[in-house]
Amino acid sequence: MPNEAFSEGWEPAETSYMGIKAPGMDLLKVSLSKPPGIADGVSVWEWSGSALDEGDEASKWFTKYLGKPSRLVRFNAASETRPVDPVYANGHNIMFSDEYPFMLLSQGSLDALNELLKEPVPVNRFRPNILVDGCEPFAEDLWTEIKISQFSFQGVKLCSRCKIPTINQQTAIPGKEPNETLKKVRSDKVLRPNQKQQGKIYFGMNLVCKESLSEGKGKMVKVGDPVFVLHKVSSAAEAAA
Repeated sequence: MPNEAFSEGWEPAETSYMGIKAPGMDLLKVSLSKPPGIADGVSVWEWSGSALDEGDEASKWFTKYLGKPSRLVRFNAASETRPVDPVYANGHNIMFSDEYPFMLLSQGSLDALNELLKEPVPVNRFRPNILVDGCEPFAEDLWTEIKISQFSFQGVKLCSRCKIPTINQQTAIPGKEPNETLKKVRSDKVLRPNQKQQGKIYFGMNLVCKESLSEGKGKMVKVGDPVFVLHKVSSAAEAAA
């Protein structure tokens, strides 16, 4: 991405592009201008709709690398909406992320987990887009509202985990860990013994940003920004899940 893309009010020029790299592949340059093509039948979990198609060059690149027919698409915010579960964050929308726009994890939590594992796992197994340091392990379980820079984030739901953390992000080879260990120390049976049991494991906190409900561009948090905890519950059993 060009450095200017992170400036308030920036708009892509015809020459602006995003570079995508992969082992054994040439650099793929994807224009940041709005693509003309439309792809129908795009789906993420329960949502389906149309999206902007990034073209044949990107399609060939991903098809070759992944070994199966692929198209690169961009969310079309002008014609589509994908709401977050209104039970947890009514009025908020996402694009192609999993279920929530932000997932926060602490370095302390990762370190505590790795102390229990025979082979430590990197943070990319959990894919947080906000990683914080300097707090106690699993402190984020309790945070219902935090502030980073000028933005307020609500902790709306403990992040339940699927099989993705068991997959090596470099080799795509699956295993049993860290989920087997998480079942012993981070299951709903352990964290929420008096709540309805769903057979889930939790690691991290799903967030929404209050300011995302208002219009505007150039909103950023930066590496090194302090994190202020404004409100929290007293235990993980009290947190939404």
